[in-house]
Amino acid sequence: MTTTSENRAYAREVGARLRDIRTQQGRSLQQVEALSDGRWKTAAVGSYERGDRMVSVENLAALAAFYGVPVAEFLPSARPDPLPPRTARVVLNLPALTGLPTEDAGPLRRWVAEIQRERGDYAGRVLSIREGDLRTLAILYDRTPDQLIDMLQQWKALDPTSDVEAPSDTA
Repeated sequence: MTTTSENRAYAREVGARLRDIRTQQGRSLQQVEALSDGRWKTAAVGSYERGDRMVSVENLAALAAFYGVPVAEFLPSARPDPLPPRTARVVLNLPALTGLPTEDAGPLRRWVAEIQRERGDYAGRVLSIREGDLRTLAILYDRTPDQLIDMLQQWKALDPTSDVEAPSDTA
């Protein structure tokens, strides 16, 4: 049996996901009300987002359809699992990266250059890769995150401060 505090915590998590998706779409609460022709009142959606009010399954499904996302995206357990522990800390060795052939490492070097521009950091010898960045880079290289890490290890482009296991497949 769930407690009232567990129900409130769950409502807050669902609400946070509702808010995240609404803001990702660049919509204010007032815009949601206007775009839904008054179906979704500002006060009601706001109270769902704060977790002050539990959203019914029917309303959650209708909101999901309105936002154009699967209902599961609003449920706390539906979020993607974190990357496996082997990717807890992935750190690129930038000098090693510059020595790789452009046909192999060109996309990765361009990504690093953009991150350096955004951060205004051109003196660094290492660059930590965040979980989302690792997923994006893996897609860019048409690999899984684990396969990308294996590739970086083969290139000797990982800094020793990286917290990853040995390659899973050396073949």
